[in-house]
Amino acid sequence: MKDPYLFDFISSKGKIKELEIENAMINKIKDVLVELGKGFAFVGSQYKITVMNTDYFIDLLFYHLELKCYVVVELKARKFKPFDAGQINFYLSVIDEKLRKKDDNPTIGILLCKQKDKLTAEYALKNANNPIGVSEYKLLEDIPEYLQKQLPKVEEIEIHINDTEIFI
Repeated sequence: MKDPYLFDFISSKGKIKELEIENAMINKIKDVLVELGKGFAFVGSQYKITVMNTDYFIDLLFYHLELKCYVVVELKARKFKPFDAGQINFYLSVIDEKLRKKDDNPTIGILLCKQKDKLTAEYALKNANNPIGVSEYKLLEDIPEYLQKQLPKVEEIEIHINDTEIFI
């Protein structure tokens, strides 16, 4: 598992909300899949699960083709808190019970937080039975301003890529 994930193609000014990060990720899903790594397939955002007539919404749900398992991604636009582990553990249990097929491996959880304290995350996950990882994410605003000025903008790179013919 990577740590941190670099979502520098998502730019923001000031404090950003989880839903804004999620919407930006959906708009740039190809870039998100590349950053997550090989084998991820997008299943849905705000994926609804219902338990005892109560609806819950998973921020992002993927299926990993090589690992043959679902991957739940929860976004936190703040520092990791121990109770986040309980939330994602709940989601993993529900996905395993309701979506997982006989040939699938157990669902994996990834908590993407603005910040994490490694020791707090370790304690929170120490006795968890489900595979859960906590990683930080970085947005464009997290790159120092002096570097931002030196780097081309995503739109500029996309223009050059679209203008370039690829010969094989």
